[in-house]
Amino acid sequence: MGLADLLAQNMGSDLSGNEFDTKKEDKKKKSKSSEVIPKNQHQLVFTFEKRKGKPVTLVGRFYLEEKDKKELLKLLKKKLACGGSIKEEWIELQGDVKQKIKLTLEKEGWKFKK
Repeated sequence: MGLADLLAQNMGSDLSGNEFDTKKEDKKKKSKSSEVIPKNQHQLVFTFEKRKGKPVTLVGRFYLEEKDKKELLKLLKKKLACGGSIKEEWIELQGDVKQKIKLTLEKEGWKFKK
């Protein structure tokens, strides 16, 4: 019995055949596990970070479809006059604009954690 046979028995590997599965899982692939919930049931939270010395405000977990997130981002960028982007369930906006975001989204019917 060769080394390959011993390894196959102990590790549960199957070395028979000409093809071997060497694919890695793509960690960047977005999972579709998040369900869509109405905006009045969201419990949004804020996070403040400094990236390369610049302030960034994150607001989220938005459980929406991609087009709805883009519309919301567009609204916030227009009302607050700042840049921003979408990263998974979070919306990132340039600057320390927590109070302005809260006022704008509350007018639109969003709820925040206390």
